[in-house]
Amino acid sequence: MLFCVAVLLSCGGKQSGERGDAAQQEIDEKHFTAEPAPDWTNLFVRKSGWFGGDGIFAIPLSGKDDGKSDSLLFLFSDTMVGEIRNDTLQPGFVMVNNSVALLKGKAPVSSNLAFRIAGEKNAYKAIFTPDTNKPDKDTYLWLGDGFANPDAGKDVFIFAYQITNTHDKSPFPFKETGNVLIRIPAGSPFPYAGQQQKSLPFNNYRSGEETISFGAGVFNNTEGAGEPDADGFVYVYGIKGKNKQLVTARVKPGAIDSFDQWEFRNSSGWSRDVKSAGAISDSVSNEMSVSRLGKGKYALVYQLGGILPEICMQVGPTPAGPFGKRIILYKTTSDIRDTDLFTYNAKAHPALSAPGELLISYNVNSFQFFDVLPKKPDLYRPRFVRVKFGQPTTHASH
Repeated sequence: MLFCVAVLLSCGGKQSGERGDAAQQEIDEKHFTAEPAPDWTNLFVRKSGWFGGDGIFAIPLSGKDDGKSDSLLFLFSDTMVGEIRNDTLQPGFVMVNNSVALLKGKAPVSSNLAFRIAGEKNAYKAIFTPDTNKPDKDTYLWLGDGFANPDAGKDVFIFAYQITNTHDKSPFPFKETGNVLIRIPAGSPFPYAGQQQKSLPFNNYRSGEETISFGAGVFNNTEGAGEPDADGFVYVYGIKGKNKQLVTARVKPGAIDSFDQWEFRNSSGWSRDVKSAGAISDSVSNEMSVSRLGKGKYALVYQLGGILPEICMQVGPTPAGPFGKRIILYKTTSDIRDTDLFTYNAKAHPALSAPGELLISYNVNSFQFFDVLPKKPDLYRPRFVRVKFGQPTTHASH
């Protein structure tokens, strides 16, 4: 159901120089409409092979969100593989910890989307696994955000979280035990045998201190990425602690895997000391996004508290904030009314968004997943919402 919301934000200013347009467009972010995007949601309705997964980050392989004839790499974490017939999940389905899909072009055309899962039938496996001499079936990788890096030969860099099952009776019986950066050389064929991993050195997982999960979002604000207001840095966002505080680091993209070159935002500026990193927001989701709306306007998009139904936005003058007050773009209860299910980890996909819009995805899951899935095998896939900001007006470029 289409609805319109009027919101006053603390950061004003008009946009000039919308990327990809000959004319400049002004976005009035105080007014917007939000509605389901069934063209994108239906793209991920599958009955055979890949039929569900969460995560869904979208990486343009050109390294530019505004690439006209581009291909996109979708990243998924836990992935379901099997057969659905007559709306019933058939025996023999399996879960693998990550998968990808490649979309030719940027339109939601099913014939242009190919899912890729490592292994073969009855022996599927994750594409990305912890780089260790002691493999452990209870330790695996979930994928964070990533980007194709024009300053590193368009190699693809993907953040990932090493997860270990705890086998306790909590709703989330697992914990993060590592944070890594994966590098895939440009043009590498699937399943990326040449991939390399580096562990981020910023957390001590045995200390009991709050850790920062870096890679919840990435924004490459460089000329190579086609950003009109480039400052030469790639911003890497991290989630800290149980209050889901958002922190940010920045680094020159050519040094993305030189962790001693990272700087962290704090109350007085930037520091090489990760312990000085200060929160630029809180109650965000473990996956989120920062996208440029216009000149001096950057939209932070996330799901409130990670799993509440509110998809929220805050706007700030730089990719590191300071971000204005929290506003609600959409409530997922408009679409998901089933009490067995919950929604989580909303984020925007600027590479899939038209000028003046943000295409936003969110995930669907259940706390009784394996009990509910056979009866509702269609639950575990992304849904999409399209947010349009105001009525853009154009004027001559200057």
